[in-house]
Amino acid sequence: MSEYRRSRHGQIYFFTVVTYQRQPILCLEKSKAALKSAIAETRLTHPFLIHAWVLLPDHLHCIWELPDGDRDYSKRWGMIKTKFSKQAKTFLTLPEPSASRARHRESTIWQRRFWEHTIRDELDFTSH
Repeated sequence: MSEYRRSRHGQIYFFTVVTYQRQPILCLEKSKAALKSAIAETRLTHPFLIHAWVLLPDHLHCIWELPDGDRDYSKRWGMIKTKFSKQAKTFLTLPEPSASRARHRESTIWQRRFWEHTIRDELDFTSH
C-alpha cells in the first residue's frame, strides 16, 4: 500500500477536496444539505473547528483547527466523505465505478485522497 506523506505538525490545516472527475455536484441544494449533515455528524464524535469554508461546484476548500493532541484529520475526512456518499447516492446519478474503484468499494463521488497544508505562524521559524 502506498504511504502518503502527511503533515503531523501544527493544528490548523488548509484542505482541498475534489469530486470524482470534477463532477459539478456540490452546490446542489440536496448536496449542500447532505454535506452539512455529514460534517455535523462527524463533529459529534471527532470535533474540530471550522475557520473558513469555500464550496464550489466540483471542489471545496476549508480551514480546520483540531483539538490539542489530535491530528487525525484523515479519519474525519473519511467519515465526512462516507456519510455524504451514503446520502448522495439517493439523489445523484453517478458514473459507473472502474474495476479498481469497485474492488476498493469506492463510490464515484469523491476523488481519492485530498490535499492538506499545515498553517503555521509566519513568525515561527523553528519549523523551517
